[in-house]
Amino acid sequence: MAFNIPNNYEDLTPAPQLDKKTLNKMIWRSLFLQASFNYERMQAGGWLYSILPGLEKIHTNKKDLAASMSHNLEFFNTHPFLVNFVMGIVLSLEQNKADIPTIRAVRVAAMGPLGGIGDALFWLTLVPITAGITSNMAINGNIAGPFLFLLIFNAVQFGLRYFLMNWSYKMGTNAIGILTASAKEFTRAASIMGIFVVGALTVTFGDTKLNLVIPNGHSKIDIQAILDGVLPSMIPLAIVLLLYFLMRKFKWTPLRCILLVLVLGLLGSGFGIWPSIWPK
Repeated sequence: MAFNIPNNYEDLTPAPQLDKKTLNKMIWRSLFLQASFNYERMQAGGWLYSILPGLEKIHTNKKDLAASMSHNLEFFNTHPFLVNFVMGIVLSLEQNKADIPTIRAVRVAAMGPLGGIGDALFWLTLVPITAGITSNMAINGNIAGPFLFLLIFNAVQFGLRYFLMNWSYKMGTNAIGILTASAKEFTRAASIMGIFVVGALTVTFGDTKLNLVIPNGHSKIDIQAILDGVLPSMIPLAIVLLLYFLMRKFKWTPLRCILLVLVLGLLGSGFGIWPSIWPK
């Protein structure tokens, strides 16, 4: 029999503030946000697992705890590294025994903008910049490269988790207004920076060249030299633009793009289109 979720909790007495130990416990639990990911409720199972220690301290009434757990098992999906922002706001409302429809509405409103902000902050800015620097170190034989990447990436995401949990819990619903006030500008600026870095990585690490030389009497016409005279690194740029076109126009996944690049590499090497990297 399904649990009927009421609109209000039975015990409306505000609960005491959650202690640091409980907040930190929920931060660590949030690492498992996507452990039970499914296409019906997305991250709902991981969300409830993460927030449960706080709910158990807030709701000493068993019926209220059951109601809270039930509505926190509803559809949930946000950026996994910024989830503690939503968690702090929801816990603040739960602690003050706000009505359940309000908590539901705030949870949905808070989780929405974080997807774009998180992608711009991490996947379009932090990862390209950090990976570009540390991968160059690794290519040059510096063993510290991959360790430095993991150190920087995890320091940023863990720092954000701790900060967002404590800040949003103290601010409550006011944190949503502060976040969304400049979310559009922040996301655009981070996206532009990320695209700039991707362009720099393309010309720096995209070393694809043509091995096409056309005989012309006593001389030869080097196609790659002509292309470099028009625009250096034109071939890597063309490949990047092709992959972007396929993902944007035909909704190709990154895996399909990787397979395409692999096929192009094998065919080009087999027919001698790309220069050999092996010493003769």
